[in-house]
Amino acid sequence: MRYLDPKADLTFKRVFGEHIDLLISFLNALLPFDNPGDCIVEAEYLPSELVPQTPLRKNSIVDVRCRDNRGRQFIVEMQMVWTPEFQQRVLFNASKAYVRQLGSGEAYELLQPVYSLNLVNTVFEPGLGDEFYHYYRMVHVEHTDRVIDGLHLVFIELPKFKPQSYSAKRLAILWLRYLTEIGDNTSTVPADLMADPQISKAVGQLEESAFTEAQLLGYEKFWDAISVERTLVGSAERRGKEIGLKEGLKEGMEKGLKDGLEKGRREALLATARKLKAMGLDAAAIAGATGMGEEEINSL
Repeated sequence: MRYLDPKADLTFKRVFGEHIDLLISFLNALLPFDNPGDCIVEAEYLPSELVPQTPLRKNSIVDVRCRDNRGRQFIVEMQMVWTPEFQQRVLFNASKAYVRQLGSGEAYELLQPVYSLNLVNTVFEPGLGDEFYHYYRMVHVEHTDRVIDGLHLVFIELPKFKPQSYSAKRLAILWLRYLTEIGDNTSTVPADLMADPQISKAVGQLEESAFTEAQLLGYEKFWDAISVERTLVGSAERRGKEIGLKEGLKEGMEKGLKDGLEKGRREALLATARKLKAMGLDAAAIAGATGMGEEEINSL
């Protein structure tokens, strides 16, 4: 049995965009719900909005949206290649979903929270060590228990995930293992993953035999496009570093030359002042000739 990678556009949408029960399980496992009563019980899909394509990232984003029986909205995205603009795009989309809940003249108290869950297949916070789960919301700077409820943004760095280092809910571990351990080279899925009915069902959606030849061709093209995109982003980053290095070297050389000339002028001026002083000229005369202060001349 051969399985496809669940992170691809085709497979991710088949699993989470066509099976609302799996999406609910996934969201309940990975979102930061504080109380059991916050969990999603029922939900319905919302139409995904078309996102303007750019030369980069055009094949990187998978977008699944739903709304639960309490009116809360949930956005799930998979980002295969990280760029700094992605965080701003996430904030923009979540804010847009939040604002569009109300029609003209409707009361603000009708607004419900919007949760954005973003799975990133790249390490984008290397300075935070092994921490891979990043939760953003609006809090008081001094009193973090004071929260303005509305937007909840979660970013997960998949490459950092290690099951043994994650002490959260068991189902969260299973779903993250599902995303990180199954790929094109998988022929046998670990028994502990298959033991969970929801994970087993999600694994079944990845069987290569369940896809048509046209779908498999699209799947291969997706990964080819991701490879090209990574190359473009990597080339842009390297070019940026090269330009920065050259500019830094140029600025450093210019500054070094300027500082060297200044130091040379200073040393020549001091030598001249010493000679004039040795010839018996008074401080006032030397100051007039060199531009130095009389106090500095007297200290020579």
